[in-house]
Amino acid sequence: MTEETNLTNHFLIAMPSLDDGNFSQSVTYICEHDDNGALGITINRPSEISLIEILSQLHITSHNKEINNQIILSGGPVQIDRGFILHRPHGNWDSSLKVTPNIAVTTSQDIIQAIANNEGPEQSLISLGYAGWGPGQLEYEISQNTWLSCPATEDIIFNIPIEKRWTAAAMLLGIDLQLLSNQTGHA
Repeated sequence: MTEETNLTNHFLIAMPSLDDGNFSQSVTYICEHDDNGALGITINRPSEISLIEILSQLHITSHNKEINNQIILSGGPVQIDRGFILHRPHGNWDSSLKVTPNIAVTTSQDIIQAIANNEGPEQSLISLGYAGWGPGQLEYEISQNTWLSCPATEDIIFNIPIEKRWTAAAMLLGIDLQLLSNQTGHA
């Protein structure tokens, strides 16, 4: 895989024609992409589970009411029973993947405990599950016009409201998704 084809630290932006229930109008942040495939976290799909429910299942107590109601994302259809925390800055967590100098994804329980104690990373997104692609699968889907891709920005990941991330990510490419047809044509 060349540097030009590696989509680590990129957004995958679902084309309007993508009607898969897991990915329709989604933005997925690619955490890892290599010859073995790709792993990403969908950053604009709220789940019906709250952080207080997760903390309760893990037997963790938090007295910070703000984080108890934190939205938990549906990060993708793979391992939906496992938590993935996309965060900045890095820390010394038990199980982290450094994506960029400023962004990591952590799967260990110690970061959840720190978040509950108001000692976690400055900014984080918590998701259940991830999106995964086998070798060559993502490249094929892109060639079929399923996805747009562009370099990711921390602002969209951590600061833009969830419901605006799909259009905001496309605007990084200068594309207004509302103007694209979800129909394909033949000449």
